[in-house]
Amino acid sequence: MLKRFSISLEEELLEQFDAYIRERGYVNRSEAVRDLIRKEFIHEEWEQDGDVVGVVTLVYNHHQSQLQEKITEIQHDYYTLITSTTHVHMDHHNCLEVIIVKGRASRIRELAEKMIALRGVKNGKLTMTSTGHHLH
Repeated sequence: MLKRFSISLEEELLEQFDAYIRERGYVNRSEAVRDLIRKEFIHEEWEQDGDVVGVVTLVYNHHQSQLQEKITEIQHDYYTLITSTTHVHMDHHNCLEVIIVKGRASRIRELAEKMIALRGVKNGKLTMTSTGHHLH
């Protein structure tokens, strides 16, 4: 069941918020506010070391000596957190690895940081989300 409430904002802040809404293609302010609230709750869940889900994205040079072996070794060390991996050959030199993870936030961060810090990883990112059970 939806509940209505109102908020008051300074004109400049409201203008910035409306620009944010337009840039992201929201239909209305309510949808944008709901998403911002959900994002904050998910962030809180990660900060409290809850059971969460996420995606680790790595772009790396596959010619880097032993890099693929190191990535695989780390994944085996954290196999209980890994739900799925996808490996894509981007071009002759670069690979994209996407690792879907589920577990304690601190362990997922640890896994992501170890892989992202490896020599030869050009870009790495942990995208945090949640099952959202508390959001409904």
